[in-house]
Amino acid sequence: MANTASAKKRIRQIAKRTARNKAAQSRLRTYVKKVEQAIAGGTQEDARTALSTLTPELMRASTKGLVHRNAVARKLSRLSKRIKAISAHG
Repeated sequence: MANTASAKKRIRQIAKRTARNKAAQSRLRTYVKKVEQAIAGGTQEDARTALSTLTPELMRASTKGLVHRNAVARKLSRLSKRIKAISAHG
C-alpha cells in the first residue's frame, strides 16, 4: 500500500483515469455494434448514418490517446467497405 501523499494521489488519479477510459471504450463498442447491426439489417442508409455518428467518436478517442490513429483508420475503412458492399448485393 502507498505510504506517501504523492503515491496516494497517483492512485486516486489512476482510478479516475481508468474509470473514464473504461466508459469511453464501452461507448465506442456500443457505436461500433450499432453500425454492425445496421450492416446486418441490410439497409445502406441506416448503416451510413450509424457510421457517421461513429466517426467523430472514433476520432475523439484517437486524439485522447484511447485508440491508435491507424486502428481508427483501419476500422473506419473496413466498415465503410462493408457498407458499400450492401449496395452491390442489394
